[in-house]
Amino acid sequence: MESLTSTRADAKFTTPKIKFGAGLSAPSGFWESHLAPFFDKHFLILCLCFIGIACARIISTYDALSLTVDEPIHLACGLEYIANHVYRLEPSQPPLSRSFQSVGPFLAGARPVDLPKREDVAYADIAQSGNVNRTIFLMRLGTLPFFLLACTVVCGWAWHAFGKAVAVVAVALYTLLPTVLADAGLATTDTALGATVGAAFLAAIIWAEKPNWLWSILLGFFAGLACLAKFTALGYLPVTVVLALVVSLATRWPGWRGLVSLAKQRAVMILLSAGVASLVIWAGYLFSVGSGRLPFTHLVVPIPAPELLDGIRANVEHDHGGHGAYLLGQFRMTGWWYYFPVALAVKTPIAFMVFLLLGAYVCIVNRRVPTYLYPLVFILGILFLAMRVRIDIGIRHVEPIYIGLSVVAALGVARLLEWCRTAVISAITAGGLVAWMVISVAVYHPDYLTYFNGFAGKHPENILVDSNYDWGQDLRFLAKRLHELHVSEFSLASSWEVKHDAYLESWYGLPAIKRVSDSSPSSGWTVVSPTYDKATRFTSNGLGMAPPWYDHIAPTERVGALLLYYTPASTLPDPLSSPAAVQRDQGAIATPR
Repeated sequence: MESLTSTRADAKFTTPKIKFGAGLSAPSGFWESHLAPFFDKHFLILCLCFIGIACARIISTYDALSLTVDEPIHLACGLEYIANHVYRLEPSQPPLSRSFQSVGPFLAGARPVDLPKREDVAYADIAQSGNVNRTIFLMRLGTLPFFLLACTVVCGWAWHAFGKAVAVVAVALYTLLPTVLADAGLATTDTALGATVGAAFLAAIIWAEKPNWLWSILLGFFAGLACLAKFTALGYLPVTVVLALVVSLATRWPGWRGLVSLAKQRAVMILLSAGVASLVIWAGYLFSVGSGRLPFTHLVVPIPAPELLDGIRANVEHDHGGHGAYLLGQFRMTGWWYYFPVALAVKTPIAFMVFLLLGAYVCIVNRRVPTYLYPLVFILGILFLAMRVRIDIGIRHVEPIYIGLSVVAALGVARLLEWCRTAVISAITAGGLVAWMVISVAVYHPDYLTYFNGFAGKHPENILVDSNYDWGQDLRFLAKRLHELHVSEFSLASSWEVKHDAYLESWYGLPAIKRVSDSSPSSGWTVVSPTYDKATRFTSNGLGMAPPWYDHIAPTERVGALLLYYTPASTLPDPLSSPAAVQRDQGAIATPR
């Protein structure tokens, strides 16, 4: 058993014992003499403070941001699940986070609406809830428990492996990450994915050390929750756990006989975990039973949770068919292997990446202790799998990776502070980097979704769009700005269908919305969604379409991620002088998007 794991005593972050080069040991510095004892003493208070501040920041975004593209359908599926006790509207995502996000609106009076198309159902459920703003607030509040679970996992992992002081730093860093704050403020499935996959992986690590009944049940429980959070967990968990096992065996090989012996000792507990996970998943689908034909036979048998199989099948077909996406000036349906590395490079604070590099160095130096390698294999396993899929529409799809990154970056902070001999040097180096990270993220409040670091330059829409940047969250800000400009109507080029314009006008107080002609501007204000410009219009109309007029001029101003163009009536061409242009405009206006 000792061959597969390392005890906490082996792995605890005691800085003087950690090698930092050529087999030498670091002399006692500011971290060991001052900060670590302080963090140890006030561990619980500090962690709760950091988490509490992050929760306040997240909750303050609920009323500030408009609904993103995916949120309405999540609520509609959750209401169907809670009110009708079925899960049929859209099984391509599991029900865990959707059910949490629908409890509040359901208790406040929201009920599912029966309409032919699921997109209509999604908007109608919100519109008929009685109070749109309250419904949005309550559905987003359902994501907060998963954010708290994720913070607990970060804290527990760092504490278990490296001590309380490193855990405090890891929690602080995690609660400062803009992508984490953005996703935790929305009624989507991504924060639940990050929290549950992280919890299951941590439970697997501890189970390897203590394969008892309690940790076997907890491992199965969190693994089941992860599968109910998002179907990508079905890939992330096996890959990361297998990599952790390989690392453990590589560092402390027990021999073939010892390996067989260890496997026999744990066989019963593995079966228990698998049984608990299966029960949790079936319970998540309300113990539903369907029927299906066995492969290569005509025999029809009962199948538990058929919605699970439908969802997995839908995701496989989606990945096979690809999804329209944009990266670095290119549009593709099949994605890029380097999509997520690029997204991480421009969506992660630079100061955090400095800490991450230092932390990775610490882990590699201490590679003979598996505990230091577990965060790295967790990160690399998720990244490796994500780089092989064909659906590249948001860094949110690798949400669990931030848990591992925060643990590694915390080791980097500790390492940097240990190298600092005085409080002044510590304040200039580590303190300066932390301050840079805090300020660079805070200036984006409450619209954390639009965060890009300095590497992205002044036009991040030329690098990434969609849920990385422009996901529909800025319509409240747009309404406020257009009213300041005394605009009574405007043209909108966005991913929303025309039939939903009435909802957007009534919910956010937008002026009357018109459609945009891509061939020539109309007088007044035109608002363009970068996601529509870079991706959606190609998905709808193909790659052969000519660049629209707004791609050739600079926007008048920006509101969040949205681009605003003003065209005075005096600058427009005379329609009578160019009948062909009039025909092109009318055709563009009539073309459904």
